[in-house]
Amino acid sequence: MIGAIIGDIVGSRFEFDEQPKDNFELFRPKPQCDYTDDSLMTIAVADAILNGKSYQDKLHEWGRRYPNPKGAYGGMFAQWLADDHPKPQNSWGNGAAMRIAPVGWLFDDYHEVLQQAQQCTICSHMHKEAIRGAQCVATVIYWLRTGRVTKEGLESAVERSFGYEIPPLRDIYKIGMQGHFDSSCQETVPWALRCFLESSSFEDAIRKAVMARGDTDTKACICGAIAEAYYDVPDHLYNKACSYLEKDMLDVIVQYCNHMQNEIDSCPFYLPLP
Repeated sequence: MIGAIIGDIVGSRFEFDEQPKDNFELFRPKPQCDYTDDSLMTIAVADAILNGKSYQDKLHEWGRRYPNPKGAYGGMFAQWLADDHPKPQNSWGNGAAMRIAPVGWLFDDYHEVLQQAQQCTICSHMHKEAIRGAQCVATVIYWLRTGRVTKEGLESAVERSFGYEIPPLRDIYKIGMQGHFDSSCQETVPWALRCFLESSSFEDAIRKAVMARGDTDTKACICGAIAEAYYDVPDHLYNKACSYLEKDMLDVIVQYCNHMQNEIDSCPFYLPLP
């Protein structure tokens, strides 16, 4: 899930302020770059899975623990957090897909990945597009990390299984240059997928997602989550991203990494971690 967090932090400074330029600097000191709700909710999902807690309880707990992340929470989700007894909303927002990476890593059965992605989503986002987006991202991560689908076969597999038509990168960039901003799953997920499909490395995937403009932190978060399942994540990017996080966030990441290492040690056919 560190790929999602790296993408989030790199993209965080471009969402509302400056526009990215070619060869932009990946990281800037706080507050220009920082974790947003994307990282927080990704960590919350991992915490829920690793410790056998409900998705709703952990999302609510982490959201209230950190009420003012960079960029703030979306309006509907902020209302959800404010409610002592939150109920799912009819939202198709990309918040469902941005947090889902741990599901794609921590479950090893295709049908369970789909089921858990749905369960993780419907506690806050009940719309079918939110469910589709989260299931798609979690499944793509699962496919890539287990080698069940190749990068070359991914586009057709996504279209066949989830019905997404992934637009060309040139069209994505053209729309982004026009100042377009859309936080829906039905746009963000296929756009992030295209940025990964056109990439040549983990860093290149993040850069392409940021250059798509608009909701840059979430595009880069989702793209980074997918790219991590395929590419090596450079140590210096991992370490730099971790330097922005608080101790309790790092504790969950350490627990996650230990869990993944134990999985690898117990299964000789498991693909190596980046």
